[in-house]
Amino acid sequence: MAYSTDHDSVLDFPILIGDIGGTNARFAIVVDSYAEPREFPVVQTADHETIDDAIQSILDQTSLLPRSAVLAVAGPPDGDEIDLTNCDWVVRPQRMMEIFGLRDIVVLNDFEAQALAVVALGEEHLEKIGGGEAETTGSRVVLGPGTGLGVAGLVHARRTWVPVPGEGGHMDLGPRTPRDCEIFPHLEKIGGRVSAEQVLCGRGLVNLYRAIATADGKDAVFRTPEEITTAGLSRGEPIAVEALDLFVTYLGRIAGDLGLVFMSRGGVFLTGGIAQKIVPALKSGSFRAAFEDKAPHNDLMATLPVFVITHPLAALTGLAAYARTPARFGVETAGRRWRMH
Repeated sequence: MAYSTDHDSVLDFPILIGDIGGTNARFAIVVDSYAEPREFPVVQTADHETIDDAIQSILDQTSLLPRSAVLAVAGPPDGDEIDLTNCDWVVRPQRMMEIFGLRDIVVLNDFEAQALAVVALGEEHLEKIGGGEAETTGSRVVLGPGTGLGVAGLVHARRTWVPVPGEGGHMDLGPRTPRDCEIFPHLEKIGGRVSAEQVLCGRGLVNLYRAIATADGKDAVFRTPEEITTAGLSRGEPIAVEALDLFVTYLGRIAGDLGLVFMSRGGVFLTGGIAQKIVPALKSGSFRAAFEDKAPHNDLMATLPVFVITHPLAALTGLAAYARTPARFGVETAGRRWRMH
């Protein structure tokens, strides 16, 4: 068994694909180059002691026996034992091959899969938030506030799409307006700083809500991101309304920064459940204003389109696109591909 550095070598069908997060794992099987993936019910990670148990529960539902697997994990895919962030599962590809008779396994980062998805999704799964038309081969960036803040880029070079994974969610987020300066001292910090992820994720929205309440000397009534989002969208409780408005504004700032970094003429894409739930707030104007407010490049920013990905299984769509035609994507597989010889 050896690692493969051959990006163009095909995977044998059927191919098991999986998007494995801290809370949920989503699986499907790609039967051939043309068929739509056969999807299975979402698996709760807490319901299975190991990922191998979860995969077995999926295979028990079908007569198809996969020969290959492409898995996207919420964590850095590094080494023969891959720990997941926010979940006790450990991915052991060599053991997986022995148990399930797989001959080929590729493990990617979950936001690499999200990046692959942005060239595989149709317009019916994209909600546009302003800007001009996306350039067909223009660079793209995807970010998703969820359990954390995931970020990845996608650049086109030598006729292939190359995903660029990273930890962009941990960039600094600083105060800019007088109101920001009132609130930011009360935000919970990590290592003495406020990263984007400290505000732009589920727990980050709660962090922001509490900071606003503390700054104004009021009680923080709500405890969960769902409560704050619901109250903010209904324009009910004033602190929740401001928290959601500022969340959208700060998301616009970070999305604009990333758009500049990648010069994303192909679009900036927002993914994940939070973005899908707050589309009305994202369309209210403050997101786009913050996104474009990048002097001296305001005119440039006004041309960059932003899309909310509304497909509930976007990462699986990206994995399926890669599984069908690996040569279309410049995915680095060195140290992340296990093959049976």
